[in-house]
This record gives sequence, structure tokens and C-alpha cells, in this order.
Amino acid sequence: MTRDSARQEMPDQLRRDVRLLGEMLGTVLAESGGQDLLDDVERLRRAVIGAREGTVEGKEITELVASWPLERAKQVARAFTVYFHLVNLAEEHHRMRALRERDDAAKPQRESLAAAVHSIREDAGPERLRELIAGMEFHPVLTAHPTEARRRAVSTAIQRISAQLERLHAAHPGSGAEAEARRRLLEEIDLLWRTSQLRYTKMDPLDEVRTAMAAFDETIFTVIPEVYRSLDRALDPEGCGRRPALAKAFVRYGSWIGGDRDGNPFVTHEVTREAITIQSEHVLRALENACERIGRTHTEYTGLTPPSAELRAALSSARAAYPRLMQEIIKRSPNEPHRQLLLLAAERLRATRLRNADLGYPNPEAFLADLRTVQESLAAAGAVRQAYGELQNLIWQAETFGFHLAELEIRQHSAVHAAALKEIRAGGELSERTEEVLATLRVVAWIQERFGVEACRRYIVSFTQSADDIAAVYELAEHAMPPGKAPILDVIPLFETGADLDAAPQVLDGMLRLPAVQRRLEQTGRRMEVMLGYSDSAKDVGPVSATLRLYDAQARLAEWAREHDIKLTLFHGRGGALGRGG
Repeated sequence: MTRDSARQEMPDQLRRDVRLLGEMLGTVLAESGGQDLLDDVERLRRAVIGAREGTVEGKEITELVASWPLERAKQVARAFTVYFHLVNLAEEHHRMRALRERDDAAKPQRESLAAAVHSIREDAGPERLRELIAGMEFHPVLTAHPTEARRRAVSTAIQRISAQLERLHAAHPGSGAEAEARRRLLEEIDLLWRTSQLRYTKMDPLDEVRTAMAAFDETIFTVIPEVYRSLDRALDPEGCGRRPALAKAFVRYGSWIGGDRDGNPFVTHEVTREAITIQSEHVLRALENACERIGRTHTEYTGLTPPSAELRAALSSARAAYPRLMQEIIKRSPNEPHRQLLLLAAERLRATRLRNADLGYPNPEAFLADLRTVQESLAAAGAVRQAYGELQNLIWQAETFGFHLAELEIRQHSAVHAAALKEIRAGGELSERTEEVLATLRVVAWIQERFGVEACRRYIVSFTQSADDIAAVYELAEHAMPPGKAPILDVIPLFETGADLDAAPQVLDGMLRLPAVQRRLEQTGRRMEVMLGYSDSAKDVGPVSATLRLYDAQARLAEWAREHDIKLTLFHGRGGALGRGG
């Protein structure tokens, strides 16, 4: 299967990749379905090109497709689906090449961290740059839709093809490595062709959680330290990797998957609890593997890199607490104290994941304390490259993800809270829906006890119309738990209709009078978050008017925050996706 390069202008490298992948798919089709299948695919391809050029009528294409038996039509459709996957993959590789070439340029590129650092330093001075770096915060939120059709098996197959394409690019022409990369590339394309493109069962919320975890496992966990490293390098290129990090861990992930129950009856308190458990499993396993890998590389000999007093004390305490485990670690790593503590940390992470309380870490802060003990010991001994290299990457990852990976954000409709509170105040037997509201708040309390408050504290109330809608959540939390045990919540109003956007400042005035909100403002340094909707107001007044109304609401709320000495964060929900703004 080939693509006529004359039909579309594209860079030479991209054209070569498209042609190579198309030809390999053609080989797979001929081997799988015979030359007749490949011929049918080519006839349709040429007919579509002819229709675009005006040399073939649409009627001819319709007649061609109608002439095939159903099974042949399915095979041709599958062939084009696989082909488009491969073309998209080639384009992604081309973009990656372009980004690498940009990074190789001497001058910082636009929209890069290096360019931003250079511009701020030049325009505002180094002091202002330090202030901005210290206050940086980025909160991406994972979302999912049950209509997502691509199977994880397809996504991972495409990733394997991508890896083999990279191997082929790196191989010397005519070498055995090139031949093997071509063979593996054909093998993976053949497997993609034979893999069902669609799932046969409907995704449930936990399927969505696991899909998001695939992105974490394969990309997010490894990319995060690269982001911090690029910022650290931009701040001080010469010292990067040889001094304490100048870039702090400013990314904190959130997730609506398993927490957003507004209109979704399949998201229950059991799902919410299982979602955070799945997240924890993935991040603990990732930290464990990284810690063990890095620990095995730290073979610094005591004679050349003596441990600090703090490191020696940590190892002495570990020998007393875990004598058999430490005996095994010391036997494998004699006279390598830095390695010993890191390998112990990996074992303790494994125990944390398996819920072994005697050996596991009580919280991520305890794990970070061990990492920093090793880092400071290495630096004091003069091994600064070892202190601030891969070990710093692991510290950044632990600071970013903790033991919960992403903060689970709860969202529910204000009418559900109002109905639940009415039932509770009336006394008598509670409905299943009200019991579910209370059970959700109990799960929030459990998550906070298990992973810390930051793992689940945002509770978003959709269709907020008054301060009573916010007060209802705090009151329900008190009903859900014994006295003094209610979870710590930041209840966030979501204004969605045009009328609600207009009334937002008055609602916030009412919130300031709520004792629960006053306590949180004292605890957070008068920080408050507000969410502004978009899609629902667009239904009322149209997209252009809704956008103008949204901008007007932002301006009025910013003025309101200045008048009340509130550090306000506005974030937007557009079509179900979440993006934060300031």
C-alpha cells in the first residue's frame, strides 16, 4: 500500500516514512488476504484520489464498494484504518524530529521554557524571575469520556511500531541491526492488522482509570523530570546537574476519572475508592522500579565517597528495625552505603504497595527524607554529579506524584446535595441516593487518612446558584462522619449558565459568611477557587455571547477578589474538560 507523494507536499523524511510504512502494510495485506485484497485496497485508494482531482465520480466509488462481499468491505476498511494509524505515527515522528532540531539550536525557541526564562530575566530582572519560579504552579487534570473507542491493545501496538521505527532510523544502512529492525517492524504492523480496532464491551469508569494509567506508565512519569530538568538548565546551564536544583516541582496532577459523578450513575463511592487505589498502585510501582534502578547504579565506594553522619545513622536505625533485610542488602552491596539506603527505600516502597505496615513508608515525606539524606551525603562527599543527576529526577517524581499520583476531584450536582440534606433534616429512612452522597464523603475522609489531604480535597458543586449550595456540602460532610472527623474540603462553586455567571460575585459574598469557608481561608492564606462553565451558557445565548459573558465574569470576579483580599484562582470547564487559569 503506497501513497502518491506527488499529491501532497511534505518533507522528505516524512515522505520516506509514510512510503516505508505503507509498503510494509501492503506486504502484510498480501500475506494475510492475498494479492486480491491488496488490489482492492489500491483500487479504492486510486478512486478516492481520482474523485478529489475530479477524474472519478463518486458514483464509481459507491459501486466499487457495493461490489464487495461484506467481509471484503470490512477488510478494506480495516486496512485503511491501520494505514491512517501508520501515517499519524509517521507525522508524530516528524514532529519529534522538528522539536529535537529546535532544541539543538543555540537561541532559545519561542514558547519554550528556555525562551520564557530568557525573556523574563531580560525584561524584569533576575529577582523577579526568582519570585515567579518560586510561585509557579501547574495543575493538569486527567479526564476521560466513555465514548473513547480506541483499545489500549491498539495504542500499545502503535507504540511498539514507533519504537521499531526509531531503531530503524538509528541503524546503519545495510547492517544486521537495520535488517532486524525491518523484520520487527513488519512483525508489529502484522500484529496491528490482526488486532481488533474496537472494544466489544462498554467502558466503565474503572476502565477509564486504567486507560489514564497507561498514559502515566508510558509517558507522564518519565516526562515530568525532563520538564523540570529543562527549566533547571535554562536557569543555570553550567551548573545544571552539579548543584541543588533551582527548579521546584511545580506540577500537581488532578483527575476527574472516578470522581466526577454529576449525571453519571456508574461513578459510586466504591468506584472512587478503587480509582485512588489503582492510581496508588501505579505510582508506587513506578517509584519502586525507579528507586531500585537508580539504587543499583550508586556503587560509590566508602573510601572515595564517605557517608555523612545522617546517612550512617539512617542505616544503623534500619539494621535495628529490619535486621534480616539489611543483612541481605549489605551482603549484596558491601562498603556502598548510599546504594544500601536506596535499595532499602525500594524495598520499603514495595512494602507500601503491598500494605505491609511494618516495613512500608507511612507517607511520601518519609520516602523523600531518605532520598534527601542520600543526596546530601553524596554532595558533602564531593559526588555532586551523583547527588543532582538521576537521584534528583527521582526526588522530583516523588514530589510531583506522592503516593496517590493525582488528586481525585469530586463533582456533584447542587440539586443532589439539596435533596439529600432535605431528607436528612426530615428524619426517617434515607434513600439510596442520599446514602450514596454520604458514602462518597466517607470515602473522601478515608482517602485523606490514607494518602493525605492533598489526595482528595476539591469538591466541585455544579450548577451553583447560591451560597446555600456550598454550605450544603459542608453540612453533609458533618452528617457523614463522627464529630470532629469530617474531611477537609475546598468546596468549589461551578457557575454554568449565563444567569449564574452574572450572579457569581453575590454568591461568593455569601460564601465568605460561611464559618466553614472562613476556616479554610485562614488555613490556606485566603486562597479560593472558582470554576466557570462554558458549554451550558453557550446553549443559552450562543457561543460568541457566552465567551464575552465568560470574559466579563472573569473581570468582575478578579475585581471582587481584590476588594476582599482573596487570592482567587479561576478555572474553566469546557465540554467536560478542565483547565486552570489564574
